[in-house]
Amino acid sequence: MTTFDKRQDAFEAKFARDEELRFKAEARRNKLLGLWAAEKLGKAGSEAETYAKSVVAADFEEAGEEDVFRKIRADFDAAGVDQSDHQIRRTMTELMATAIAQIEAGT
Repeated sequence: MTTFDKRQDAFEAKFARDEELRFKAEARRNKLLGLWAAEKLGKAGSEAETYAKSVVAADFEEAGEEDVFRKIRADFDAAGVDQSDHQIRRTMTELMATAIAQIEAGT
């Protein structure tokens, strides 16, 4: 195996690890976001956990995070929860950082 082949294999392995981390972080962020939204919607306990799972599932509708945003926005609108689009998106960004930190810390 040449040095070039070894470098290529290393880059491919890093890419695979990065993609796995991104997937795990997005799923964790969506769960945290779902719990945050559930609190705003007045849900607690198992009802909040069920809602958080529905937010995670919403992410599989299409690529990207817009499907998750739309679910939260629609649920807030239906329940009369006063949160701006900016606040929802900012919370999504903050919770992504939290999710990455949790995964890196192994928690």
